[in-house]
Amino acid sequence: MLTVITIDQPEKWDSIVKGFKGYDVYYLSDYTKAFSIHGDGEPMLFYYENQDIKAMNVVMKRDISIDKRFTLKIPPNTFYDIATPYGYGGFLIEGNVTEDSMRALDYEYSSICKSEGIISEFVRFHPYLNNGEDLKDIYEISTLGKTITMNLYSKDQIWSNITSKNRNVIRKAKKSGIEIYWGRNPKLFDEFISLYNKTMDKDNAKEYYYFKKDFYNSVLFDLKYNSLMFYAVYQKKIIAMSMILYSNLQMHYHLSASDREYQKFAPTNLLLFEAACWGSVNGYKTFHLGGGLGSKEDSLYKFKKAFNENSDTEFTIGRKIFNQEKYDKLVSIRENESDFDKDELFFPMYRG
Repeated sequence: MLTVITIDQPEKWDSIVKGFKGYDVYYLSDYTKAFSIHGDGEPMLFYYENQDIKAMNVVMKRDISIDKRFTLKIPPNTFYDIATPYGYGGFLIEGNVTEDSMRALDYEYSSICKSEGIISEFVRFHPYLNNGEDLKDIYEISTLGKTITMNLYSKDQIWSNITSKNRNVIRKAKKSGIEIYWGRNPKLFDEFISLYNKTMDKDNAKEYYYFKKDFYNSVLFDLKYNSLMFYAVYQKKIIAMSMILYSNLQMHYHLSASDREYQKFAPTNLLLFEAACWGSVNGYKTFHLGGGLGSKEDSLYKFKKAFNENSDTEFTIGRKIFNQEKYDKLVSIRENESDFDKDELFFPMYRG
């Protein structure tokens, strides 16, 4: 009833994923490869099927002993936790969803996770698919904040959903001579790496958000049918770039960078508008821009909201503990550390 597919079975993996109507790029095997290279864990696909429903969940399985805070404190290959790959995911379920069918899924899933030594799971549900709605009896679910999704049914609709102030900014960027192009080749990716790292430096980003060359190579070669680099050019110089992912009628604003010296031209505003138009022309239905930092309604959120002030998507997370006894044991190992705050809302608590 429940099987686990590993990354060395990519054809089987993607065949299962594409059997779900609402699947997205985040569920594809090739998407998880880059983040496995980045050190986020071992990709796994859980697939469940019975007479009522079928369900799938993509996760990264992490050996907790690799965390420097547990070095030499716990044995390797013993304690694990799982999390949604960077981006969004969580169970997709199709069929006759009832309390009984969900209870059966939960029982099978929890049993196999426990037998695999998995202690807990952290889920970032998909804002557009709103798949957390059916999973309230399986996870402890919290809504963190709003996200922005653009509807791409026509260029006219894209333009009408943009605020009048942002429309003026986009017009001004065009008049300034900013031109938008898109493509994918190693030279473009090298340009992006340089611009992105400078952007992260200026934003004082955490170490996690700096990606190595082999990560980008995975996006370039593994995700060749699901990613494009959009870039803004001013006087023959690239001044802003965005990595856009797409699959199954859905687009995502993935990673972005810009040269602050040219911020006054608002190149990213024009870039996102042109990316949305590209999506519309190519049959895509939605373009998810995400939300603010830490799901707050900050300046980043307000920038995105200017592309669709009527967006109603929300970001929800799920928490699940499969083995409370082992979970508590891991927390107790951390309790004597000066930098450990048991009252912090981080999950799982032992990684806080």
